[in-house]
Amino acid sequence: MLLNNLKETEEFGLFLGKNVKKGMTICLNGDLGAGKTTLTKSIAKGMGIEDYVTSPTFTIVNEYYGPINLYHIDTYRLDDDFDVDYLGFDEYFYSDGVSIVEWADKIKHALPENYLEINIKPNGDKREVNLVAKGEREEELKEKIHESFGN
Repeated sequence: MLLNNLKETEEFGLFLGKNVKKGMTICLNGDLGAGKTTLTKSIAKGMGIEDYVTSPTFTIVNEYYGPINLYHIDTYRLDDDFDVDYLGFDEYFYSDGVSIVEWADKIKHALPENYLEINIKPNGDKREVNLVAKGEREEELKEKIHESFGN
């Protein structure tokens, strides 16, 4: 899937935010500047969250409260061999909220069984987006995305 500009990236995030379900985990992967935090801000807005959303790079987790709570996790600063079990991510993954994990590849072994993985590759102002769904609800969401955004 190709997002041609910032506006399309924001529209994609709004769509996701309006269509996520309680208990879902969304994994975002991509280099620095790929648009992970921008996408997260739009997802939050689509979920009805009015707080100012920032990257939790230094705090690891930011919590936002709305009709469905959002847990924004950034694992960029974690070492690849870091044992994430004691950080309590399971409390977020298995809650009634939605968890968004930036740099999810770094903690792949600790992710829940079901999640929607969004791999973002910048190409100038455009973003190439590849979706991987693990789980029935996530597969349904992936299909909805493809119906609305094509390819």
